[in-house]
Amino acid sequence: MVVWGGTAVFTKIAANQMDPLLVGVLRTVLGGCLALPLALLTRKKIPAGRHERRLLAFTGFAAYIGFPLIFAFGQDMTSAVHGTLIFAMLPVLTSLFGTILERRRVSALWVVGCVIALAGTAVVILSGRHDAGEEASLLGDLLVLAASTVCAMGYVIGARLSQRGYAAVPTTLWGITGASVLLLPLLAWLLLSGGLPQANAAAWGSVLILAVLVSVLGYIGWYWALAKGGISRIASMQFTEPLFGVPLAVALLGERPGLVTLVAAVGVLFGAWLVFRAGRPKAAAPDLGREGPDGEDFVRS
Repeated sequence: MVVWGGTAVFTKIAANQMDPLLVGVLRTVLGGCLALPLALLTRKKIPAGRHERRLLAFTGFAAYIGFPLIFAFGQDMTSAVHGTLIFAMLPVLTSLFGTILERRRVSALWVVGCVIALAGTAVVILSGRHDAGEEASLLGDLLVLAASTVCAMGYVIGARLSQRGYAAVPTTLWGITGASVLLLPLLAWLLLSGGLPQANAAAWGSVLILAVLVSVLGYIGWYWALAKGGISRIASMQFTEPLFGVPLAVALLGERPGLVTLVAAVGVLFGAWLVFRAGRPKAAAPDLGREGPDGEDFVRS
């Protein structure tokens, strides 16, 4: 969450000097340039089963093509503070998709925590439109929300791969490698038509951070945590992203969240604490799977 908390900020820095489409494409392609050698050197194999390969293709497309491209456009049209707080809705979406897929029940305390955190984010969206040092557009907000939805689906499918015995590292390395190959023609077209952007070191450094820390190392740790701790429980940790993203936006971009934003952020963190306290939800249909050594239910496909 410390690493991912800076996603909106570094995307904003890069998109201020580059085409947002190019930022999203470079983020994945440069990540693929690191991931492919790592996959080959560590001899990580592509899953043998047809179903697992379909899951890998889906999570790769969602996490490394759909999300970064949509998010870059949305973040370019809104403030980093706003983007960070809207992105805080991601755990609700991830838990929702995971709960449906795993056929789980959730406790009342878990629901209360999610509602409080969601309400805090909604207050910022509805009331904090001019308090971040830059006016946030409705279209930008909606694009960030759409990107979060796509990202959540990729998270859940990536976790399912780990639960089926395909580890987090190859899921990340081969997922971003496949996505980068698909984006290479688009990158070539962008560079041929517009040339290499005249961006400063901060913009290029932000792209590298998005490619290496966020897209590769961040996803490896995230898929591992989802598989070990359960989708619904671990997804709630994303409520804490504003704790790192908002101060970073203030320090690097000079954005100034107002009192409403700060109060709402406290609500987000309080909701996260309630979700943590609620613990892992009980399985609604234990007969569908078996209990793994780490306590996570493995649901047979």
